[in-house]
Amino acid sequence: MKQTNARKSLDHKLNHLIKGGEFARPHRGWIKAVREALGMTTAQLARRIGVSQPRITELEHAEIDDKITLGSLRRAAEALNCTLVYAIVPNNSTLENIVLDRARKKATKILAGVNHTMALEDQNLSDEDIRSEIENLAHEIIVKKPRIIWDEKP
Repeated sequence: MKQTNARKSLDHKLNHLIKGGEFARPHRGWIKAVREALGMTTAQLARRIGVSQPRITELEHAEIDDKITLGSLRRAAEALNCTLVYAIVPNNSTLENIVLDRARKKATKILAGVNHTMALEDQNLSDEDIRSEIENLAHEIIVKKPRIIWDEKP
């Protein structure tokens, strides 16, 4: 229950973040894009941060190469009168849907063996009954054993 509430709370926050617009990094990086939009030179930004001008060029390249630290990015943002926003956002879904999808896959795997045994005994379930059982077991897994959904690779 605690995890479900945490997921719903994060989903709510992330949904607002996503609705705010597209957050893909500009191809030249955020530091350079914002600096140029403000009409600031690398020398001016360097003075504001307290580093050398070549260090700004290094930071801009490090950002593009995914090698910049969050601390460096935060200092650059502050010097640009901006705030660094850092988030891990689900791909095309919500955290709740990710968990439910994984639980359904786990339930399907568990029930496949049961259905095979029942078929051998000529007692196999209808497709509708199987879907219903998958949903029931998926919800039970989420409530009682949520960690088992991450035992296998995606």
